[in-house]
Amino acid sequence: MNALESLRSAIPDAAKDLRLNLGSVLQPGTLTKEQVWGTAVACAIASRNPQLRQATLEDALTHVGAEVVEDGKAAAALMGMNNVYYRFRHMVGREEYAQKPARLRMQRLVQVATNKTDFELFCLAVSAINGCESCIRSHERVVIEGGLTEDHVNDAVRIAATFHGAAVALEM
Repeated sequence: MNALESLRSAIPDAAKDLRLNLGSVLQPGTLTKEQVWGTAVACAIASRNPQLRQATLEDALTHVGAEVVEDGKAAAALMGMNNVYYRFRHMVGREEYAQKPARLRMQRLVQVATNKTDFELFCLAVSAINGCESCIRSHERVVIEGGLTEDHVNDAVRIAATFHGAAVALEM
């Protein structure tokens, strides 16, 4: 039995739907296995549950290479910073802040280990968890311009929603 399968059994009956969804969102479909597992890694980290993070990292390495896992980790970390900063700028709604340079280092966004469009997809999913409208719009546009479809975006956000919900359920 893999680590996520074991962890699913720890999700209480009150969140049975999440237990089932956690198994189904990782199945092949629109997304490649690299897109599925990179998104899962990024979302598990962004959801901040140690059990979910560890199980996802463990299982991901049995499905994809270390470079995909590293891109997922990098996406979670960068969006942890960017989502706070850009969400603030959006929420405060003052043009003065929009005119100020971010002066935040973001080189990893252009130095991905695998595929730029996939990395942007991971960032989009984390931005959905963190609720940053500005980042969601920006990453969605880049993903679509990179050749992915609304179905790809939808499936990545389904992973984000499920992983976030599973993290909450595991805290019950």
